[in-house]
Amino acid sequence: MPDKEEYFDPDNPSQSNRHWFPWLQKQFALNNILAQTLEMPKPYEPIYEDWKEMFERMPIDSETTLVGHSLGAGFLVRWLSESDKKVGKVVLVAPWLDPTDIIKPFFDFEIDESISTKTESLSIFYSTNDFEDIQDSVTKLKGSLKNINWKEFENKGHFCTEDLGGPEFPELRDLLIN
Repeated sequence: MPDKEEYFDPDNPSQSNRHWFPWLQKQFALNNILAQTLEMPKPYEPIYEDWKEMFERMPIDSETTLVGHSLGAGFLVRWLSESDKKVGKVVLVAPWLDPTDIIKPFFDFEIDESISTKTESLSIFYSTNDFEDIQDSVTKLKGSLKNINWKEFENKGHFCTEDLGGPEFPELRDLLIN
């Protein structure tokens, strides 16, 4: 979730072209798999209903792989909790559920503890040295969700380019493309 200044800074890439997103999309393309990285509306002031509308413009079915990072991962937790759709693999990277109520209405929902039954598989990637809000969100998810593949990393921070030492994220690619 960028702040408004960061979002409108012409020297910064768009949200869908930051960190490992373009690299992962290319990895899918190299394996002849169509991948889209959505540019969500007003990520600096997100409104769940607007994100949901944008997200549901995409064809989503039991073969759809979903990857969310930070706020995007939190969005997927809510969407999966409230949706009846079955999807393919889901990976939540550094999921953020707003434990300090910065954007409270966005996360005004109950986590469905069985969301993994709506997926082919559900994995959560987190790093032991991520932000405290992320650690709190991971703790909440660990207490709420069942049948999850937890992937703990050391020294990967928030899984941003600078935390990973570059734009590549081979652990994520290897889990998703086999």
